[in-house]
Amino acid sequence: MKSPLKNTEFMNKEKHRGIRKHSLLPLAIRKKLPKLYATDGIKDKMIYLKLFSPYSNHTWYIVEFDGKDTFFGYVAGTSFPEWGYISYNELTNANRNGLPLVERDKYFTPKKFSKILK
Repeated sequence: MKSPLKNTEFMNKEKHRGIRKHSLLPLAIRKKLPKLYATDGIKDKMIYLKLFSPYSNHTWYIVEFDGKDTFFGYVAGTSFPEWGYISYNELTNANRNGLPLVERDKYFTPKKFSKILK
């Protein structure tokens, strides 16, 4: 009997990196992310990357990237969900007792923000 995961395994082939076992920002996604301010004026922005904390209800929906450290996106799970700027390095390095506090949703596919709110 074939494994039901066989069809999705190709999506998850990436280099293992440290204890997280995957990159928060693989090259394929990095190339798709618009530069900072590129989506100004667009009301229903495209979300390219979903990051989350398995230890809290925080989720980051990433729209833009400056190519170095700064994301622009929507942060949910706080008392006041909002659009804002997020440090890639801070998310990558956030840990408790050596365990990463932020992960990437490896099964997320890009979609408009309006679809995420549903």
